[in-house]
Amino acid sequence: MRLRAILLALSLCLSQGAFAQEIDRSPRPPANPKLSPIVQAADVAGHLQAQAEALVPTASAAEAVPDLPSDALLRSLRPLRRPEALTTRLAGLKSASNAPGLDLSGREPDDEIDLAAIPPPTRKEERKKRREKASTAGSVCGVPAIKGEEIARIGSKVSGCGVENPVRVTSVAGVRLSQAATVDCSIAKALNSWVDEVAQPAFDGKLVELQVAAHYICRSRNNVKGAKVSEHGKGRAIDISAFILSNGKVLTVAQNYNKLLRRIYKAGCGYFKTTLGPGSDGYHEDHFHFDTSARKGGAYCR
Repeated sequence: MRLRAILLALSLCLSQGAFAQEIDRSPRPPANPKLSPIVQAADVAGHLQAQAEALVPTASAAEAVPDLPSDALLRSLRPLRRPEALTTRLAGLKSASNAPGLDLSGREPDDEIDLAAIPPPTRKEERKKRREKASTAGSVCGVPAIKGEEIARIGSKVSGCGVENPVRVTSVAGVRLSQAATVDCSIAKALNSWVDEVAQPAFDGKLVELQVAAHYICRSRNNVKGAKVSEHGKGRAIDISAFILSNGKVLTVAQNYNKLLRRIYKAGCGYFKTTLGPGSDGYHEDHFHFDTSARKGGAYCR
């Protein structure tokens, strides 16, 4: 019994010794009671002193700032004063960057534009600009100068007649039509361009109205029985019989087919696929026929 007690005591002693060794091997250092707060503060001050001595400027740096005390780093947290040579150089660069005409990007300056050398806009360009500034309200076919309205698809019991996307046009290029013309956008755009670039300049800007003799109508060509469907029956044709000027003068194709009307009629060949007028086939002696038929052989101008 006494032997068992001795063995038990011995085992307790051994376990306590191992636990003490574990504490000694712990990564957490034990507190040193010998170091008071005053001693620890002095040790920290000594550490800072060592760092300050490592940052003390060399002899050349001391020459650059001769009035800087050696213990400045210990007494202040302010940064060192910029060396005088660097300050002078930065001031010079700033002054140079503000100099007039200097481009630090290295690019050559653009040549100055001589506004006096630009020619003034022509009367044609002025008219076009005024029309472009006008409101697009009431325009069709995506062109502000073509005024009118979109209407419903036109169908027909007659094969070949009808208009898929018709518009009812009341004016083109600022010139009104004597009656609203039902056509498609191809003929509306061509007529607008022809009036703007040919007819109006020929009349010196005095053209105010076009006399429309025919637009959409489902009929045969030249009203001949058994003939093919006219381009009028497809909405791709318009007939012009007279030109009305701002002074009230009326020039008809039937009675005033003079040099001026001949010139603007002939110029229509560049805008329409087919142009027919006096002397062409006997059916168009009193009007101009313009259409945008899809001809394989190109424009047909008589």
